[in-house]
This record gives sequence, C-alpha cells and structure tokens, in this order.
Amino acid sequence: MAEGDASPRGSIRNVVEVMWEDLPGHFGGAYSKMLVRPEPSGSRLIDYRISTYQPKAYVEPHAHGVQEQVYHILEGEALMEIDGQQRVVRRHDVIFVPPGITHAIYNTGLVDLTFIVVTSPPDDVEPSSV
Repeated sequence: MAEGDASPRGSIRNVVEVMWEDLPGHFGGAYSKMLVRPEPSGSRLIDYRISTYQPKAYVEPHAHGVQEQVYHILEGEALMEIDGQQRVVRRHDVIFVPPGITHAIYNTGLVDLTFIVVTSPPDDVEPSSV
C-alpha cells in the first residue's frame, strides 16, 4: 500500500447481501458475487467470489497475464477447458489455472453450476517495482 494508506481492515459479509453481477465475457446466465476484493473488503492479494452458471452458460476462453486461479466446484457439472484440453468437472473438484494459460468453463449439466473462484492478485496487472 502507498505511504499514508491505512492498514487492511478485516471484514464480514453475508453472501445474501451481495448482488449478483453479469461480468464481461460471461454468457447465457453466468453470474458472480464479488465477496472479497480490494473494494470494499481491503484485500490486497485475493479476489474471492462465488459464481453460478445456468445450464448452457459459459465464460469464453481467456488467459490472465499474472493472475493464478483456483476453481472449487460446489454443485453441478461442467466442461473445463485448460490449454486446449477438456475435462468434465463436478462437485468437489478443485482446478488450478496458472497465469498465461487459456481456460474456459461451460455448464454442460441440466442444473445450475455453482463454484468458488479464488484469484491472486485481484487485478491482472504486473506488480509495481517501486
């Protein structure tokens, strides 16, 4: 944090109180709740969200420059694509995606797909060398 910034603060949020967001690159009823981010939580290194994808919803193939991600499937079934390889994922599967690897997730099931995504750092920018 820059000089003069306050120390990060702890926070408690109830998931029910957070609005679902329709994020760019997500289609067909793919929504996320941004639970821990720099704003409003004060997190410096973590983006923690819960996502729900209706049947046939998906995020288009994409890659992150510096971010790494962990997906934890809570409910449903999906096709996870990582670096051109596809695999069916379901409840209790945990997926790691390193920076620079193209990935996508498609709800191929008949029910909603619900999963947690943890991303670090929260924004896809190179850290400052100041």
